[in-house]
Amino acid sequence: MEGHILIIDDEDQLRKLLSRLLSLEGYTMHEAGNIRSALKILEKEDISVVLSDVKLPDGNGVELVQTIRSRFPQVETIVLTAYGNIADGVQAIKNGAFDYITKGDDNNRILPLVSKAMDKARLQFRIRDLEKKIAGKYNFDNILGNSPEINTAKELARKVAPTDMTVLLLGETGSGKEVFAHAIHEGSNRRQQPFVAVNCSAIGKDILESELFGHVAGAFTGAVKDKKGFFEEARGGTIFLDEIGEMPVELQAKLLRVLEAQEFYKVGEAKPVKTDVRVIAATNRHLEQEIAAGHFREDLFYRLSVFQISLPSLNERRKDIPLLATWFIQQFSPKLNKRLTGMSPAFLQALQQHSWKGNIRELRNVIERAAILTDTDTLDVSALPFDFQQGVDNTPSSMRLAEMERSHIIRVLAHVKGNKTRAAELLDIGLTTLYNKIREYNI
Repeated sequence: MEGHILIIDDEDQLRKLLSRLLSLEGYTMHEAGNIRSALKILEKEDISVVLSDVKLPDGNGVELVQTIRSRFPQVETIVLTAYGNIADGVQAIKNGAFDYITKGDDNNRILPLVSKAMDKARLQFRIRDLEKKIAGKYNFDNILGNSPEINTAKELARKVAPTDMTVLLLGETGSGKEVFAHAIHEGSNRRQQPFVAVNCSAIGKDILESELFGHVAGAFTGAVKDKKGFFEEARGGTIFLDEIGEMPVELQAKLLRVLEAQEFYKVGEAKPVKTDVRVIAATNRHLEQEIAAGHFREDLFYRLSVFQISLPSLNERRKDIPLLATWFIQQFSPKLNKRLTGMSPAFLQALQQHSWKGNIRELRNVIERAAILTDTDTLDVSALPFDFQQGVDNTPSSMRLAEMERSHIIRVLAHVKGNKTRAAELLDIGLTTLYNKIREYNI
């Protein structure tokens, strides 16, 4: 099945003819004689392409194009115009139609046109599905953790998300600042518009201005053509400026202008460019200290920090380590084609005792490494780097006397089918002692 097509025309004979022609190409066909019934079909069926006449009993097909574009943006529309009526076709394209075709044109024009419209619609549906997956990935419910520290940060982010307020995220490297920025964007009215992430420390100082604001041809050596900057790419959406503390002081004044006037200058351009972008910034630096040292503008700091959210380090939210580790194990298990079921108590103990300088990013890398190295279904401390194993009791359980005694009692009880009197006789201990052992070892 190649795709679903809806034909809207009040002429039964033409509608049936087109339907028959396109069904032979493998398309699933739907028919409607008016706009009202057509909209009902669009709401119920997975229509990719619409072929619509201009003159319909309850409206105009050219105007219908706008309705379809507004309510079903992934659907492509081809308008069927009367012979010689080019004006309707031109207006239809202005309204968002894929193209127009004159009634009576031969099949050699209809079939390729429908095929091209179908390809474009499929691409748009794939983009829509991808956007839904991304939105699901970055919503607040998917930020893992139940500790009071992370819950406080999530609650603040939820409250500020629907606004257009500038947000400053504070936290150590690897604490999840970009994940929070994504979630704030997805929780805003800008979610359908671009989210552009820029790491200010990863771009050379000599080209950062051009990358942020763009340039015009001839602005500097090598600028052979106009270039859009990140702020222009993010128009209508959100720009995330990570490691904002690394931005050169001379460039900070230009960012301040964007925040205050919603405009910027391209490199080599004298005319300002208007923009509509929400700014979310993040840093692992103490900006107040950077201000005192002359490395950061105080006025920019106050503009950025209208709403601050401090993200806790992993060391401050150790309660969340088991949950995070389990989630990473579940993620890596299918990717590595392994059936990982969990982690040993010693493995978890090692994670809980470690000082996480790299935070969640470091935890993810440690779990991935352990998952690659392990040959069993449970991650054990032996798969961890050596420095994790210090202070952890990693003696194999089979060598511990208590564990050997517990296993032996379980085997004897199984042998006598749970008869504790007979088990005590075989173990050569009193019945009361056996009950105490059962309670002690939680058998």
